[in-house]
Amino acid sequence: MSDAIVNLGEQDFDAAVAQGTVLVDFWAVWCGPCRMQGKILEELIVSGQLPAGVTVAKVNVDEAPMLANRFGVRSIPMLLVMKNGKPVQQFVGVQDAATLVEAVS
Repeated sequence: MSDAIVNLGEQDFDAAVAQGTVLVDFWAVWCGPCRMQGKILEELIVSGQLPAGVTVAKVNVDEAPMLANRFGVRSIPMLLVMKNGKPVQQFVGVQDAATLVEAVS
C-alpha cells in the first residue's frame, strides 16, 4: 500500500492506473467538500484501513480538464475506482471511509 496520496495529471494518469486498484479523487482547490473528502482519504492511508496494494490518487480538475472530461466529471468531489486501467465504480459527493474501503476491497 502506498503511504501517500499520488497527484496525477494528463501525462501520467494512464500509466499510474494501468495496474492494480487505484482510488482516484477528482477535486479542486476551491471546493469545500473536496477538502473534506481529502481528509477522509488521508485518514484511510494513515490508519492503514485500505487493503494492501491499493493506491490513492488525486486529479485536480482545474489542472487536468481533459481527464475530467474523459471521465464525465460534472460534480466534485467525484471518486473513481480503477482496476487494471478500467473504471469499475464511481461516487459523486463526499463518501465516508467505510464506503470507500468496501469499494476497493
